Amino acid sequence: MPSSLYTDRGSHYFVTLKAGEKVDKARLTQVGRALERLDIEHIPAYSSEARGRSERMFAMLQDRLPKELKLAGIGDVDTANRFLAEVYVPAHNARFAKPAEIAESAFVAVDPALLAEILCVEEERVVARDNTVSWDRLVLQLPESPLRHHYVKARVKVRQYPDGALAVFHGPRAIAR
Repeated sequence: MPSSLYTDRGSHYFVTLKAGEKVDKARLTQVGRALERLDIEHIPAYSSEARGRSERMFAMLQDRLPKELKLAGIGDVDTANRFLAEVYVPAHNARFAKPAEIAESAFVAVDPALLAEILCVEEERVVARDNTVSWDRLVLQLPESPLRHHYVKARVKVRQYPDGALAVFHGPRAIAR
């Protein structure tokens, strides 16, 4: 994992209450929540030069990469991923990479199990009177618990994982999956 991430101030990265003003670092997006839990410093770009640099990179990738894939006759994801790893990224790095100022890696290892719990969509809900929680047009019935008679009016967090699985947490404890 990197120690910091420098991004533009898009709404998927930061909450900005008024256009052109500072980002609200107390109100986190899903991306902001994940970065905070991973202890990754999230740096918003305020200068036009910084935003321009990232926008040029995105534009180059969105413009150039599809053309490179077409030129190579690639039409499926697995072949495209191999092409990226073996051809495109090494060529891109040879052309644009600059040597690091510090020899040691800026990245640190992270536990894959921890990543699964962090890299999900997580939203807070209040448990209804019938001991249920609403999620994306679903009503999730909370099971009986040896810890409490019910969770009515309790604040819980619903997590949806990349594979679509759902879990409901009360504090650090999973109370339903």
